[in-house]
Formats: sequence, structure tokens, C-alpha cells
Amino acid sequence: MTTRKTRTARASVSANQLWGGRYAAGPAAVMTAINASIDVDKRLWREDIQGSLAHVAMLAAQGIVSAADAKKITRGLGRVAKEIESGRFVFKTELEDIHMNVEARLAELIGKPAGRLHTARSRNDQVATDIALWLRRACGEAEAAIAALQGALIDQAERHAATIMPGYTHLQPAQPVTFGHHMLAYVEMLGRDRGRFADAAKRGNRSPLGAAALAGTSFPIDRHATAKAMGFDGPTDNSLDSVASRDFGLEFLSACAIASTHLSRLAEELVVWTNPLFGFVTLSDAFTTGSSIMPQKRNPDAAELIRAKAGAALGAFMRLSTILKGLPLTYGKDMQDDKPALFEAADALALSLAAMTGMIADMKANPDRMRAAAGGGFSTATDLADWLVREAGLPFREAHHVTGRLVRLAEEKGCDLPDLSLAEMRAVDKRLAKGVFDVLGIDNSVRSRRSHGGTAPDNVARAAKAARKRWL
Repeated sequence: MTTRKTRTARASVSANQLWGGRYAAGPAAVMTAINASIDVDKRLWREDIQGSLAHVAMLAAQGIVSAADAKKITRGLGRVAKEIESGRFVFKTELEDIHMNVEARLAELIGKPAGRLHTARSRNDQVATDIALWLRRACGEAEAAIAALQGALIDQAERHAATIMPGYTHLQPAQPVTFGHHMLAYVEMLGRDRGRFADAAKRGNRSPLGAAALAGTSFPIDRHATAKAMGFDGPTDNSLDSVASRDFGLEFLSACAIASTHLSRLAEELVVWTNPLFGFVTLSDAFTTGSSIMPQKRNPDAAELIRAKAGAALGAFMRLSTILKGLPLTYGKDMQDDKPALFEAADALALSLAAMTGMIADMKANPDRMRAAAGGGFSTATDLADWLVREAGLPFREAHHVTGRLVRLAEEKGCDLPDLSLAEMRAVDKRLAKGVFDVLGIDNSVRSRRSHGGTAPDNVARAAKAARKRWL
């Protein structure tokens, strides 16, 4: 016996006429809720209509639909696009996804010819095409945003090619470098990120449209024509792979995750550098916040949030990997959940890049604080060891041992290495001579690092110029 409760838990059968001819009753309300993706994939409306326009043009050219019907469909899709763009379009959950929402509205606008649009395709190849189109655009947008951040970093590098700061390993003072050199390190990382997005866009630039549900179609379609119309390099070559695969999405998420990791590292440095104990840089009011109780506070919240948002990209990669890892060929409804991962990662990365670009662009370096810190921690000890190898002929390991003894002596005296007298140095090792003082001191140290990719100010100035030419 069907109770009132059961009846109210079921949707009307008429709500599913686009796919429900086999069904005598509508789905349970919870089935409608779990099955619908329109709240997420309505974001793909431009790509969906772009694919449909290419498809109907091909159908007409191949004589599969009449020119008159194709014209009506094309005009109707244009009207649908205008409605969505203007915000007048009503998305319906019972129609499940962007494909069926567009097609249903098209039927309301032009009537029976709308039913011919789905000839020789399936929602399986349709959604794969939509995602491929979206990913291509998303990769381009990510590249452009990364380029803007590279520009801000290069600006800082040019201004501070000779500004000395401490370089760290293990977050302990290691050797002096320049702030410009440090900025250019991130330019290099971000350049590789751009390459990953470019690679992802290129590998994913094949059209799945025409693979249909999984086996292709018996209609005489021209997949090369639709691929060309949408700007793809060509059609995919295996219909099963076309609808079963989302590795192009995984590649995009991998690029997002790596780029987000780089941003998180830079964000962490900004958090450290803005701490008054360091005081290396100052962030503007535009990218910091105060405290509701402590009026003196200037919190680097934008940097902290960038650090946190890296988790969105890392989690999205794991989410999509987990969705795909156990799926037999070809399509499974599990794959409907690919889009939240893609969108979340793309949105988080876009916001993080914009915020980081703003912070770097108006960030103020504090050269005096950097210089003072660079002179601490015996940061020119390696220069002393290198002098012993070069001028006194010691094997490096022996030079390392001698230098360590000198560092201990300086620690005991409460001074830095350049402050030791020659007599004090020669008491440790008689091979030390007056010339050793030419390599001690942070200015001498950074000027000596002239090897390719090194931190010598002249190197940094040239590298910044080359980076601007290469990346911008």
C-alpha cells in the first residue's frame, strides 16, 4: 500500500521526461537530492552551450538534422545563453544538471526541434567536453595570474638586488644573500608552475565530443569538425577513454597543488618576516588586520589564509584521485563529483594568487633589519673555510675543522669572525694570513658569489632583467 508519506517522498514522473521513459514512478526525494549536480555544474553553462553550438553545426553540415532545425536550435541556444548571463534563467534541481536544464529551456523556447540537439551524443561525452573546455580556460587564467605575481616579485628583486639579508637552512642563519635573490627564487618556482599549467592545457586539449555514451555513434558525424570549432587540437582517439578518463583534471589539480605549496611557503616567510623579532618586511594596511582587543596588532592574515588555502588544492587532488582509483571503464556516476574538486582548487588558487600579488607589490623591505640579521650567526664562516682551501691549500674537511674552532673562539669572546684579531686567528692555525679579512664580512661574502645563479648583486640585477624578458 502506498502511503501519503511515500507519495510525498517521490518526485513527479513528468519531472524526468528527458530520461525517464522507462520509469513508471519518479525518484525518491533523497535520490533527487543526491543525483542532482546543477548547483555545482551550472558554472559550466558557457562551455555547455559552446559544445552544443559546435555539435548542431556539425549535425547540419552532415545532413543529420535539417538546416532549418539547426538554425532554430542555434538561435534558441543564444537566447538561453542571454538568459543565464542576465540572471533570468531558472535552474531546476529536478532536471539534474546543466545539460538537461539547457535542453529543457531550449524545448520551451523552440519546441520539437530542441529534441534533435542530443542526436549522436550523450551526457557522458557532453560533460567530458564541458570540463575539457573549462580546464583549458582555467589553465590560461592560472598562468596569467602567476605571471602577475612573477612581475611583482621581479619588481622587488630589481629594487633590492644589493639588499643583504640572511639566508637560512633549517631556519638557522647560513650565509648572507640578497633580498632580490630571494625574490627571484620564487620567480623560478612560479615559472615551473606556469609550465605545468601549460602542459596540462596542451595534453587536455582534445575533444571527447562524439564518443557518445561510450562506444561512439552510428551517425556519420565529423568529430574533427566539432573539435576544430571549439579550438581543440583534434578529437580524442578512443571512445571508451573519452568518457572514462579525468586524468586531465588530475593534472590540473596537481599543478594547482604544487603552485599552492609554493604560495604557502612564501606566505609562511611573510608571516615570519613581519614578526617584530625579524622585522624584515612591512605589509600594508590593505593586506593586514588588527585585533579586537589588542590595538597594537598588525596581523598578516592574508598570508595566513593563503597558507591555509593550500589545503584546498591538496585535498582536491586527493578527492578526485580517490573517486577515480577504483572505477571500471567507462563512466560511473561517481565522476559527477569531479567538478567540486576542480572548482574548489581553481577558486582557492585564484584568490591566493591575487592576494599574494597584492602583498608583494606593496610590501616594504626593511634593509637595516635584514643587514643586521645577516651579520649574525657567523654567516661568513664558509667564506673563511673557502679561503683556507683556496689560499692555504687545505683540504676542505680540514678547513671546515679549523673554521669551526675559530667560530667557537668567537662565540667565547662574544664577537663575530671579522672581529677576531689576526693574532687570535693564527693561534688557532698559523696558515691564516691578513688576506682572510678580505673575504670576511657580509658585503665581501655576497659579492664573491658570482657563480651562475649565485647571489652576487651584479648577478641578481642581470637575473632580474633576464627574468622580466623571459616571463613577462
